[in-house]
Amino acid sequence: MSSASVTSQIVPNQKEWWSKGSSGLARQLFDTSQLLRGFRVRMRFGELSRAPLQLLRFQFLSPSQVVECDWIARLPDPWDVDLPQRIRQRHASLQALKDAIDVRALLFDTLPQISEAYFRVYRESPSSAREMIISGCAQRNDNSSRCVRSLAMRAKVLGFRFNLEEDVLSGIPVEQQAVAGD
Repeated sequence: MSSASVTSQIVPNQKEWWSKGSSGLARQLFDTSQLLRGFRVRMRFGELSRAPLQLLRFQFLSPSQVVECDWIARLPDPWDVDLPQRIRQRHASLQALKDAIDVRALLFDTLPQISEAYFRVYRESPSSAREMIISGCAQRNDNSSRCVRSLAMRAKVLGFRFNLEEDVLSGIPVEQQAVAGD
């Protein structure tokens, strides 16, 4: 038997060694794993709810500069159980808007090749059917929200669509749910 040794053609100090000899698929996989890790770590807790976000779907569309990302909004915090129902709903709605803005930032920070992203945020409802509460299309170069103080207005400026009535998110009607050319 002969003893063969495998030598790696990867030079760790070389710039972009992970995509050498490929079409960037390795880089895309690495960036995607960083996004999913960031989603799990950075989005673990919210300011108004300690419940984690639950990622439903993340998909690169045919031109790999566009992605779709769907998740379930955090449930109201268990410690808010003694608060009136309206305040619990308000906290959950504000947390969902903040999370949408934060996920957008995480996505564009982690995936430099992405120029456009489509988002859908769902809420678990008592009838066990998911209800879409936020959707939208965000562009990478849209930084016009920096001076906007209102959380709801900042989300609107960044491309999110939602119905906010008395500080509580309501479901998006079916006819308004089309995203990404559906």
